[in-house]
Amino acid sequence: MAVKIRLMRVGAKHQPTYRVVVADSRTPRGGKYLEALGIYNPRTDPSVIQIDEAKARTWLDRGARPSDAARVLLQKTGILRRWEAGRSSGS
Repeated sequence: MAVKIRLMRVGAKHQPTYRVVVADSRTPRGGKYLEALGIYNPRTDPSVIQIDEAKARTWLDRGARPSDAARVLLQKTGILRRWEAGRSSGS
């Protein structure tokens, strides 16, 4: 099973808010997910990005691949950089 860290759109029409979730790559965007990692609200200024770092690192260690949008959010919060640094020092 290919697992992805990706965004799931929630909210009303023209008012998007996103959940950062871990899901099977074959499920639809708004479908079932394995675990919710956080939220992203692009409508506020500045945008709100809240991701549980421990959960995200656990899923990255298990082999979950972030989508392009999720990768940008993980980079902005610094989670991806710290995860990659931990991998390289642990080898």
